[in-house]
Amino acid sequence: MQHMLSCTVTRSVVADGRNDIPWESVLRCIMQYDASDGARFAYDGPTLRLGSGSVASLDSELASAGCERALVVCGSTVGGTGAVMEPVRAGLGGRLAGEFPRTTPDKRLSNAYDGVAAMERHDADALVAVGGGSSIDVAKVMSVLHADERPPDRVGAELAETGSVSIPDGDLTPVFAVPTTLAGADLSQVAGLTAHPSSSLVETFVSGGVWDERLMPTAVVGDAELVATTPESVLVGSAMNGFDKGLETLYASTRTPVTDGTASRGLRLLAEHLPRLGREGATPAVLEPVVEGTTLVQYGISRRSETTLSVVHAFGHGLTRGYGVQQGVAHAVVVPHVLEYLFEHVDARRELIAEALGVGDAAEPATAVVEAVTAVRDALDLPTQLRDVDGPAPEAFQAVAETILDDSLMRNAPPELDATREDIEAVLEAAY
Repeated sequence: MQHMLSCTVTRSVVADGRNDIPWESVLRCIMQYDASDGARFAYDGPTLRLGSGSVASLDSELASAGCERALVVCGSTVGGTGAVMEPVRAGLGGRLAGEFPRTTPDKRLSNAYDGVAAMERHDADALVAVGGGSSIDVAKVMSVLHADERPPDRVGAELAETGSVSIPDGDLTPVFAVPTTLAGADLSQVAGLTAHPSSSLVETFVSGGVWDERLMPTAVVGDAELVATTPESVLVGSAMNGFDKGLETLYASTRTPVTDGTASRGLRLLAEHLPRLGREGATPAVLEPVVEGTTLVQYGISRRSETTLSVVHAFGHGLTRGYGVQQGVAHAVVVPHVLEYLFEHVDARRELIAEALGVGDAAEPATAVVEAVTAVRDALDLPTQLRDVDGPAPEAFQAVAETILDDSLMRNAPPELDATREDIEAVLEAAY
């Protein structure tokens, strides 16, 4: 049957000295795509600015979007790091209206409302989120709440009842993302959100999120010089999270030929250069191809009504919900075992993944993929066993397995995978 591809990409891609959309890889993967009913790829991605020093482009990107007054949104650590903030301030120039250095990893609704108050004080018409996924998510939620005329307690009640917050019609305050980690949370239409009873907005703790194509950042600036300021202990875990996005994008049931191409190229860059991060440290020269690879594995994975995040991320959610282990560390521990499980039961496009990781000539592609992924993990000196991290003990595996199985991302598992609770428990036991 003829393969059909409907593609809509309406924002531009700008790279400083790099060819960030590998069209040869995209076309090669279109020929390899094996869907029987064709594929549809509709994606309105952000403008991408890549390369050391690219943060200087912030003024021009805001100008292109018609924005005059930007509020910088970040955590206190980033906000107190001159090596990050001074280039951001210089890049914004006269468009810097103010700063809100108060985001926290738990992404609370009350914190986002504090940010809205800062938007109003500074008369901001743009948000520049600097830091990790938490700050980017809080900025997105601030954009939503700023457009919502309901009282905060009604918004909290909706979050408690539905796990989400409805998004008003019309334009939202644009978000510009300047990531300083490698988790790959920036090219996304989704934002996580929690609420705690101490805020008086909910009666019990609530965890949820929002999803809308208008939450995609207007522009993303991937500046390796800023990423290099992040402690390596944070970077390596986030790198594993971003790396796994590329693996999942190739085997997910929601894959497309376009994401095959970008994820394949991104994985090749990450497989080659993440070990350098472990050996040589976080320098701009080491990180520049890593930032490019992280950008590519994200490209097109968060689309209207679907994502290519899949089984590994479902495991990450199950292992971190209620436990102290960081998401990227959880990924590092379980990803080789998850891949072994997938390859035991389905093809999971092992040959394409092997090619992307540079081991396409191996006699046993499945084994070669697991070994290549394990080598990246080990080069970053990340934990290898669940027993060595602040995660669940074996007596909790049944409950954790049920959480993983119920995770919405399991719907994106490779076609024909029929996962059971016993299967998930066995993976957890192997990882322990």
